[in-house]
Amino acid sequence: MINPKVVALGGGHGLAVTLAALRTITEDVTAIVTVADNGGSSGRLRDEFGVLPPGDLRMALAALCSDDEWGRGWAEIMQYRFTSSGPLNGHALGNLLLTALWDRDGDRVQAIARVGELLQIRGRVLPMALDPLDIEGTFNSAYGRKIVRGQVEVATTKGRVESLRLIPEDPRATPESLDAIAQADWITIGPGSWFSSVMPHFLLREQAEAIAASSAKKIVIFNLPEPESEDEFAGSSAQEHLELITQHLPDLHIDFAIADRVSVSQSPASPASPASLSLKEVVEGCGGALILADVAESPGSFHHDPAKLGPVLRHIFN
Repeated sequence: MINPKVVALGGGHGLAVTLAALRTITEDVTAIVTVADNGGSSGRLRDEFGVLPPGDLRMALAALCSDDEWGRGWAEIMQYRFTSSGPLNGHALGNLLLTALWDRDGDRVQAIARVGELLQIRGRVLPMALDPLDIEGTFNSAYGRKIVRGQVEVATTKGRVESLRLIPEDPRATPESLDAIAQADWITIGPGSWFSSVMPHFLLREQAEAIAASSAKKIVIFNLPEPESEDEFAGSSAQEHLELITQHLPDLHIDFAIADRVSVSQSPASPASPASLSLKEVVEGCGGALILADVAESPGSFHHDPAKLGPVLRHIFN
């Protein structure tokens, strides 16, 4: 397929890697980005101005920059962080630029598009919702039941997840995002912080329904295991991650799932799965085919390499 229409769901560094891979394949890529970040520069700007947290949107824009001197230069400056002993310390320039446009004009989507034009990005970047969200998780561990609120808190809490929800529970989905999902040829899901960057796309009812109804073929890109993600961390296995999605969207059909070959060969079946199913069995239960490939930056790395992920996606599209 030449220049397929691809929608990439996620947030943070995981989505940026997927976009960096996709931009080598198609110019018709739409990133739909979570808007629940409450930490760092994004959290501070969100609290002060009531805007969408800009950090994940900034990273998506930088990942889609044109591959020339202009694009690479602007991508670098967008990611630049101030270092000082004052209130600007830790702020990324791209976060401030997006916040300035939102504060002046108020149009969430148009402001992101204007920055995209400046960076000459390949594709477009859209927020998942038009208002900043919070995510709340209920976890069970050896120390009891715990409820935490906030993207940072949910992403770092130890225990097994019992439930996740968005606050407010029925926020406004971005109309342009729903249109992109309806018109897509392919939808990619992940990688990224599963509870705080991937799952919000399935907790937003209107968008989850659009994903289920879309005729696009769907690809799940599983995380690489992080060194600290032992059994005490909720959803530490790829099986559990996929099962968590289907708990919220039981009728979801996926076509392909990509996992790192070495990571899967070293991972036991999920102890949380009732039948301790293998990853292949869980993927096939959703109608998909599991593709094992070398997609890690290096042996033992928990970061995907866009240069390795790109050819895998290209092979699937073709």
